[in-house]
Amino acid sequence: MNIYDTANRLASEIKQSEEYMNYKMAKQAISLNSELKERMKKFDILRYETQLAAMQTGKTDEEKYKKMQEEYASLIEDETARKYFEAETKFNIVIADVNKIIGDAIKDVMQ
Repeated sequence: MNIYDTANRLASEIKQSEEYMNYKMAKQAISLNSELKERMKKFDILRYETQLAAMQTGKTDEEKYKKMQEEYASLIEDETARKYFEAETKFNIVIADVNKIIGDAIKDVMQ
C-alpha cells in the first residue's frame, strides 16, 4: 500500500468518525435557523479577527476579546449553538491529534 492510499483511507475514516458526523449535523442544524446562522457567522468573523490581531501584534486586543467572550456566552444559551461548539471542539481535537501524530513521525526531517 502506498502513502496516498493510506491518506485516502485516513480521510475516509475521518469522514466516518462520530466526531465528523456530529460536527456535520451540528453545522446543518445551524444552517436551518437563518437568525442563528447569521449570529454564528458574525461570531466567526469576530473570532477570526481577534485571533488574527493577536498573531499580528503578539498581544490580545482586550476589547475585541471581551466582545468575543460576550457573544460566545450569548450564543451558548441556544442549545443548537452550544451543541455546535461542542461538536466543533471535539472534531478539532481529533484533527489536532492526527496532525500531531504525523508531525511527530516526521519531526526529525522538519527541524
